[in-house]
Amino acid sequence: MLINKFLFDLLGIRHFPAKRTKANVLSSLIEILKPVAINKRFIRLGANADGGYLLPDDLEGVTACFSPGVADCVKFEEACANLGMQIFLADKTIDHLPAENPNFHFSKSFIGSISDDSFLRLDEWVESSGLKPSEDLILQMDIEGYEYETLISASDILMKRFRIIIIEFHGMHNLWNLPYFKLANAAFKRLLKSHSCVHIHPNNARGTTVIEGIEIPKLMEFTFYRKDRIKKCTQKLKFPHPLDHDNTSNKHISLPKCWQPQS
Repeated sequence: MLINKFLFDLLGIRHFPAKRTKANVLSSLIEILKPVAINKRFIRLGANADGGYLLPDDLEGVTACFSPGVADCVKFEEACANLGMQIFLADKTIDHLPAENPNFHFSKSFIGSISDDSFLRLDEWVESSGLKPSEDLILQMDIEGYEYETLISASDILMKRFRIIIIEFHGMHNLWNLPYFKLANAAFKRLLKSHSCVHIHPNNARGTTVIEGIEIPKLMEFTFYRKDRIKKCTQKLKFPHPLDHDNTSNKHISLPKCWQPQS
């Protein structure tokens, strides 16, 4: 230990390598995240590029969509608003929404695991909406890496109110970093308590990494569906789904075989 400290001081090293996740441990997480086939068709809401997502055609009775992370695109939110939902949006980085809609309700705040001058906890945000606790909701989240802590800090009661959850997960290649893996693993298992993964779409704005035969797209869009709504079926899933579209003009990324369910 003293020798290591001496070397770090002598060489001026200020970055410490993290322990690496074992391949079999990472493969176990991927296995439980593989999409399951359901007896609902998929629809696409939003743009035919970035800002569009696939979700089960089961929106009757969903009264509101919570969408943290706005930037310059609200195509998905506009589609939900056109179906009669109230739309709650949050983003600290913008002063105004890129489009107006009478069903839009904007909070200039980040969403995370704490509440302070810049952040709101997901539970507090939903509670402040004034919606009835019995109402079903949608969560569509793209918050640049804060999704992990946000999910871990959310209550069981709130998670079960989201009939459908769509999340863009960032830094997926960092799952090889053990501390990062532990955070992400906790977030995913938090989701899987009440929901099942039904669709994955790699975002081709970034590339992929391949280590020990495990290919991981750096950005991935997941759709989760609440378990009490699911009736599984034996239909073979197709990747990409016919409604999937590339997010950007970059090279297409297919969902790697190791992420697909066995046929």
